[in-house]
Amino acid sequence: MTVGVKKTRSEVVYDEVRAEILNGEISPGVRLKIADLGARFGVSLSVVREALTRLGEQGLVVSNPQRGFNVVDVSADDLQDITYVRIQIETMALKDSIEHGGVAWESLVVSAHHTLERTPLHLPDGRVNGQWLEVHRAFHQALLEGCGSPRLQSIANSLRDGAELYRVWSGTLAHDKRDLAGEHRAIMEAALAGEVDSAQQRLAEHIGRTTEALLSCSRIDVPPIT
Repeated sequence: MTVGVKKTRSEVVYDEVRAEILNGEISPGVRLKIADLGARFGVSLSVVREALTRLGEQGLVVSNPQRGFNVVDVSADDLQDITYVRIQIETMALKDSIEHGGVAWESLVVSAHHTLERTPLHLPDGRVNGQWLEVHRAFHQALLEGCGSPRLQSIANSLRDGAELYRVWSGTLAHDKRDLAGEHRAIMEAALAGEVDSAQQRLAEHIGRTTEALLSCSRIDVPPIT
């Protein structure tokens, strides 16, 4: 949001509900009652629907005919599936980037990492920083930017967006304490050094860590991935 520009009522509802979902204050699968939200924020039902529809476009909530909106649920099967496919796609694209990206790609990765490293993950109130989510996405996009295939990048970006909630919830629900900064730097350093196998392994472990954390959480009662 541009500094100095007043938010619309829909934007206020959107920002607050989005923050509560990402921070685990509204649990996975919970029904979002439009009337209750309208009363809480002092806005009309149409304003709430507009905000929830926007959240639905981002994959944070789902709309059910005759039942309104629900926060997306945590699914072990979906988590395992998206993790497997992401690892296959992103490590393949990273290999191509390392082999064909060149100096321009290296500069992009360094710049994206510099921004990520200097952006705090959490706000002063302990909530997840929305800006960090954006620069984190930009860093992972930069890693694959040199692969030379727009379609491959598009597939990878779509899968990563689909995993956004799982990634955030690995910290807010499973309370995963990990050295994210260290993981990102290790991936970057291996990639820039041209160490394809090491870079792929570090990226795969980075992606898989979220799955391991959530599968160990009581909200997902399934055996660990083997």
